[in-house]
Amino acid sequence: MDSTDTAGDRAAGSATTPAERRREQRGWYVYDWAVSVYSTSVVTVFLGPYLTAVARAAADADGYVHPLGVPVRAGSYFAYAVSASILLAVLVMPLAGAVADRTGRKKPILAVAAYLGAAATTGMFFLDGERYLLGGALLIVANASLSVSMVVYNAFLPQIAGPDERDAVSSRGWALGYAAGALVLVANLVLYSGHDGFGVSEGTAVRISLATAGLWWGAFALIPLRRLRDRRLPGRTPAERASLGQGLRQLVATLRDMRRYPLTLMFLLAYLVYNDGVQTVISQASVYGSEELGLDQTTLILAILLVQVLAVAGALGMGRLARRYGAKRTILGALAAWTVTIGAGCFLPAGEPGWFFVLAAAIGMVLGGSQALSRSLFSHLVPRGKEAEYFSAYELSDRGTSWLGPLLFGLTYQLTGNYRTAIISLVVFFALGFVLLARVPVRRAVAAAGNPVPARI
Repeated sequence: MDSTDTAGDRAAGSATTPAERRREQRGWYVYDWAVSVYSTSVVTVFLGPYLTAVARAAADADGYVHPLGVPVRAGSYFAYAVSASILLAVLVMPLAGAVADRTGRKKPILAVAAYLGAAATTGMFFLDGERYLLGGALLIVANASLSVSMVVYNAFLPQIAGPDERDAVSSRGWALGYAAGALVLVANLVLYSGHDGFGVSEGTAVRISLATAGLWWGAFALIPLRRLRDRRLPGRTPAERASLGQGLRQLVATLRDMRRYPLTLMFLLAYLVYNDGVQTVISQASVYGSEELGLDQTTLILAILLVQVLAVAGALGMGRLARRYGAKRTILGALAAWTVTIGAGCFLPAGEPGWFFVLAAAIGMVLGGSQALSRSLFSHLVPRGKEAEYFSAYELSDRGTSWLGPLLFGLTYQLTGNYRTAIISLVVFFALGFVLLARVPVRRAVAAAGNPVPARI
């Protein structure tokens, strides 16, 4: 074993050999492969337009549904359901992160969250007729479960990868996830486009696609659960392991602890802002395409498939740029591109899919890389032994569970009845995120967290 590998092992908090660490990394990649199909097929493509149609079928003469007696415009229901999922996640994620850090047992939490989310997603097969309440409930459970699983999954990154390899490891995970999303979308497209030939209705084809994402998630989650190792940290007393608090109280405690690392908190604030915009675009793009631009489902699937394919290349390409220019500069370049792209998206002409494909291509080139590099950059800013707790705060704005962006999107549409106004409101997230990130001195932040500073960051 050479000195570089030894240093990487120490930084990763493990005593494994390089071969064992690479085996864990390969297993870790597969969870992105497993879960990204949910993010793509369910959140980004099918569930938004389908749940909106189900809500419209259940709506009154004025176009409103009444969950829990609250009047909600049917076109805003999906956005509100995405926002509601974060309320549950806020309570559960910090508790899960605290349990993972204080007991060292991340795998059982990952398993419970993964299979609860997979079961809820598979249950979407039964979403038909006017069952909009069932659809909203399953979305909330699946999204919250995804959030918890990603807290634990991301917390493995500093344990299985040394400081100088995290950008590459994180980018490979995202790239593999987008490859899986593209592969399953091709199958979805074949089923949806040829549903008559398969002897099923259009709605049934959508429900099969939703359920397939859940089955895929559950099946491939077995591989990381077999390969990843739990690590018990020394110095934890039984009383400390048992003192877990409640979800909201633990979140407050984690944020209070972050005050000891103000530069880490600065990055997290920037990330929460710009990634809220990213996640809202992911979850609402298909609704915008179908409701405002009048595009059919086949066009939307092809556009998202284009995003998936280009996101693989974008994640790997931006990973290489980060090795040359540093992760922070690369992310800033991506945020500038996001701002221009979403601003232009507001002016797309209706009924012309060609321009929607151009927008999809631009998004694909920056989507995977901005997410992958943000994850790896944050991993450098987390004090050792607090990975899961800190990633629980990080995860509040990740993987389609952002609340402020969808809430703003839904409110804007509810008040104006115009999706173009709703989409332009998202530009502020990228512009403000750029300004906040530019002010973070990342090298000082890494050193302040007590971690080794990579050659380029």
